[in-house]
Order: sequence, then C-alpha cells, then structure tokens
Amino acid sequence: MTDTQTASPVARHQIGRMRFDTRRRTLTVTSVAHLTPKMLRVTLTSPELADFDSRGADDHIKLFFPGPDGQALMRDYTPRAVSRADRTLTLDFALHDAGPATAWALGAKVGDTLEIGGPRGSMIVPDDFDWYLLIADETGLPAIGRRLEELRAGVPVITVVAIDSDAERQTIETKAHWTAHWVTRDRQGTDDAATLRRAIEGIQLPPGDGYVWIAAEATVAKALRAFILEDLKHPAAWMRAAGYWLRGEAGAHENL
Repeated sequence: MTDTQTASPVARHQIGRMRFDTRRRTLTVTSVAHLTPKMLRVTLTSPELADFDSRGADDHIKLFFPGPDGQALMRDYTPRAVSRADRTLTLDFALHDAGPATAWALGAKVGDTLEIGGPRGSMIVPDDFDWYLLIADETGLPAIGRRLEELRAGVPVITVVAIDSDAERQTIETKAHWTAHWVTRDRQGTDDAATLRRAIEGIQLPPGDGYVWIAAEATVAKALRAFILEDLKHPAAWMRAAGYWLRGEAGAHENL
C-alpha cells in the first residue's frame, strides 16, 4: 500500500475466529444472587481456570448436567465474566424455562460443583467500528453486558432488548456511550420479532461503519437478520446473528 492509499472499511473491520483446545473443568459455586427477578448470577471458582481462555463477548461454553438416563445433558452458556487471576467464572441464567440449566441454577448453593467444557473458540470483533447495535432477548443479555464492559470509552452503542417487564432492566457499567432501549412484553406484546423491529425502526443510527449483533429465539433472530440486511442494507460482513434457543426444542442453538 502506498502513502496515498487508505485501507478500505472492510479491510479495517476484520472479524476473525480463534480456536482453542477444549477440555472439561470442574468448578465450585462461590456465590448465587438475583440480578433481577428472572436473571440469576452464579459465580464459580477453580484452580483449573488459570488457563481458561475466552476472548469474545459472545463466546459459549458447555455446561453438563446429569440426565434421567445417566447421559449428560449439555447446554450452551456465555461466560459473563472471567478472571484468570482470581480463578473465577461468572454465569448469568435467564430463568425463562424449566430445563436442566434453570433447575440447576435455581437450586445452586455455595459449595456445589458444575462441570463445563470449552469454549471451542472465540469470534473476535475488533473495537474499531464507529458504532454498535446489539439486539437480543434475555438470553443475549450476558453477552451484551460483557461487550458493554469491554468496549472502548465513548464509542456509541445502542441496545434493543426484549424483556418481560421493567423489573428485568439491568444496570451495566460501561465506558461506552450507551443508549438502552428496553422492549417490555407486558406493554408492547409478546411478538418479539415485531416489537424489536418497531423499536429498531424508530432509532436514528449514528454515521459511519457499524457492527450489528442479534441473539434471540431462532425464528426471531432470523426475521431481524433479514430486516437488517434487506431493509436497512447493512453489510453482512459487519453483523452476526444467532438463535440462542428454539421454541419447542430443548437445548437448541443456531448460528445464522
């Protein structure tokens, strides 16, 4: 590249993936606390976390729970916070179903153990975008919280999150310039795809290059992804969408 040439926007915003060797670790619960009525935070520790690697805000690890037939049941969860120095891992559980993860979290107490695996890798989104738009239901809040805490000071970040009621709003410390839009089902209805889309349509996005991230029930995430790509004409390379759960199917997770 000569001195008169400049890097293209696509070249600047390189999103890459890192792969890790996976292993299982056994952790011990050190604290359990409600963030909101339907979001439970569990902090765990283990010497085995000394080399735990998680570099993406939306990483996933496997949690292993005993099944009724003796086979382990696995669920994907986001590491909400990690400290290798303190050997701690924080997990936030959205209490939205009656599956094995929710049942374990509701019964968790200090001294209990939990087996985890992974993450298999991290999606690295560079903090060089001009703005960020993060869209989710409750299951995506742990990843949103982690990204808010990690973004650089002053960068505009807009979140649009579907929750059951105002009681589920979270306070998150961030140096970014954060604008939060909470879509409450008790006032705006239970069709997350429609209500989240209406909320997004009412937002004036900042100028420049933006990164869009979506995590919700799979059909909702697909509908919102199509809207962002087709109606807003946002570059596909600058977005990521995932179905964090699928209505009627236990333990489903789908990258779109």
